[in-house]
Amino acid sequence: MDDLRRGNRRRRRGSVLLVALIAVMVVAALGSAMLIGGASRDRARDAAVHQTRALYVAEAGMSVALASALSGALLNVGAAGAPVAFGGGEHWVTAVDNGDDTATITAWGRVGGSLRCTQAMLESSGAGIYDYALFAGNSSGDPGYDMRFSGSGAAADDINGNVYSGGNVVIAADAHIDGDVRANGTVSAVASATPAAPSTGVSVPTPDLAAMDYANNHDFNVASMFASATWSSSSMGGSAFQMPESSPAHIFRKNPSDRATDNAGTAKDDYYLEDPYESVNGGASIDVASSTRISLSGINGEPGPSGTGKVYYIDGNLWIHNRNLFSFALDSSAAAPARITLVVKGNIYFSDNVLYRDPARDGVAFVALKDPAHTDSGNIYFGDPTFGTLERMDAFMYAENNFYDNNLSASGSARVTVNGNMTAGNQVRINRDFGGAHSKLTVNYDDRLVSGAVTLPGLPGFQYSGSGWALRSWREIDAHP
Repeated sequence: MDDLRRGNRRRRRGSVLLVALIAVMVVAALGSAMLIGGASRDRARDAAVHQTRALYVAEAGMSVALASALSGALLNVGAAGAPVAFGGGEHWVTAVDNGDDTATITAWGRVGGSLRCTQAMLESSGAGIYDYALFAGNSSGDPGYDMRFSGSGAAADDINGNVYSGGNVVIAADAHIDGDVRANGTVSAVASATPAAPSTGVSVPTPDLAAMDYANNHDFNVASMFASATWSSSSMGGSAFQMPESSPAHIFRKNPSDRATDNAGTAKDDYYLEDPYESVNGGASIDVASSTRISLSGINGEPGPSGTGKVYYIDGNLWIHNRNLFSFALDSSAAAPARITLVVKGNIYFSDNVLYRDPARDGVAFVALKDPAHTDSGNIYFGDPTFGTLERMDAFMYAENNFYDNNLSASGSARVTVNGNMTAGNQVRINRDFGGAHSKLTVNYDDRLVSGAVTLPGLPGFQYSGSGWALRSWREIDAHP
């Protein structure tokens, strides 16, 4: 019996030892797995940190090269075989003059085993789109495109500034251009209108609007803000969706009922630049005293956050068109000039006048973007379709697609003056001849953007500027092409 009990005790001790051994092995395995997992997480974390730091190091090199380029000199920084140490990593930069008024700067940054690369496209600061009174990039590559100027006597077109066409330039009758004329195609003119030393075979790039990413890079998303709008009547005409006066978006009215016919002719929602909290001034004179005010929020005693120096993004169409008045003027003061950029993913329609209250200090830019879902988008239309009340626009204008006229002849406007510039990514297609008559176009180039006298937010090609070169786009590219 004692032997049996001793055997049982030995078997129990063996079982305990076996269980203990298994437990130790399990714990060891778990510990090893935890160590391996922790090391793996550490490596992943370090790789992510190195990836981020490599981009910063590349951008530091880019900044050095850009600072030099914007002062007039293209500069290489280090080389792939001899990088420059920076911030715990290293970078090198190449700067190449492409020979067509553009340059490419490419910067690599490396930290640990991570390599990242950024690239900037520059253009000659003497050949940027804002150096022109009229610019048509002809992005469609249409070899038959003509930018035309004509008119006789007092009705002759008068362009005071440089002109560029990505197609051809045709100057007829008594049309006058006081500036350089450049074209990718030909320049033809009657003897009395031939410009001094026109340049042909010239290619000037247009801005990379996709890189601006306005859908995410803006101050106010107007369509999103109007999700809380109320349907209200106004002396501006009819009833419309409106925002409170304290909202920066209160300077727009959406789909007003008295312009239902205009709204029905477009594919998207229609926003009208008009302030329902101001009184209607129906004066017929084309001056500020006869204009209806548009008061930006947060300045000059107005409620709400500051509305000046901002980018307003509108997914829809924008109209400057009212049945009760002729002209609008953005309200400003010596302490707070009105400076805004209106970016529209759709079309912009000018039917009424837009004036600066302070021509030396105010500024407004209109940018029309193409919407891939709608063929008719990215255009700027001139002219009142019925009454022909458009005569003057104080503005910088950029249409990613085209400029079109909307009844600038016949019973429409006999003359239109632009104080600013007209820039089209594709074509300026304003047909101003009708029944033997010509609607006169005058463009007075405003150099305040180029000179730096006025800065407007979010303009393509104006992220950086300086003598020599101006930055057109800046993006990350594959570091291992």
